[in-house]
Amino acid sequence: MVCIELLDRFKDVACRRDSEIDLTRAALVIAAAEYPELDIDAYARRIAELGRLAEAHLRGAGSDRERAFELIRFLFVDQRFTGNQQRYDDPRNSYLNDVLDRKLGIPITLALVYMLVGRYVGLDVVGVGFPGHFLAKVVGAKEDIIVDAFSGTVLTRDACRERLRALMGGAASLELEQHLRAATSREILKRMLTNLKIVAIRARDHERALAWCERIALLTPDDPLELRDRGLVYEQMGAFGAAIRDFERFLELAPDDPSARAIELRTARLHDRVQRLH
Repeated sequence: MVCIELLDRFKDVACRRDSEIDLTRAALVIAAAEYPELDIDAYARRIAELGRLAEAHLRGAGSDRERAFELIRFLFVDQRFTGNQQRYDDPRNSYLNDVLDRKLGIPITLALVYMLVGRYVGLDVVGVGFPGHFLAKVVGAKEDIIVDAFSGTVLTRDACRERLRALMGGAASLELEQHLRAATSREILKRMLTNLKIVAIRARDHERALAWCERIALLTPDDPLELRDRGLVYEQMGAFGAAIRDFERFLELAPDDPSARAIELRTARLHDRVQRLH
């Protein structure tokens, strides 16, 4: 699963400036880790074709608000893209090619479709890394429009506030600049990869989990929590030296993290185990 050639393709994405990342192709490069023969150009053309169809559908809409609502109708009613509520953890929900083929996805991949098609028709659409549920936002001159692509609906600020309280507790307050800010391309790709990593870890598929950890590391090489998680995967795979390196780097970067003491003990046990093996 950790194919050097496929990893190099993602490395080319990760080394670009954020503004230079083509999200369509980057998302398809992620999918190519599962589908090595994936025709990235063909699926990029599928997005462009959706854009052309949407352009015709939105021809009578005037304001950005009208166009945003009509794009929702086009994608989630006419084209029948929808959230996969029955099998939310199906990894196919995270691969853009599968989402285009099956018209099923999770919040981030459906938001990505809305973003990519919306930009094609001239809307200023960004992703929003809302806690627990990725959203899209159409940036407007008068007001921003928050789109939940998983349900194909528009959310008010009050609805966002209630979602936040349900997730984080009744005392949580909605901070517009924090909770509804535009996500960077790197943040979007990392969140996609993190979803795949979590699915693989839950399935105890260590090889796939490592593949996603490696790609996250290319995007954020000094993220301590990601180093910790990769170390845990390495440990499960019996790669104790690699696990120790990641754990020690995690402890160097985040000595006060709540999990640091447990990782210290884990690292010490691994050192003892490696010494016994030699």
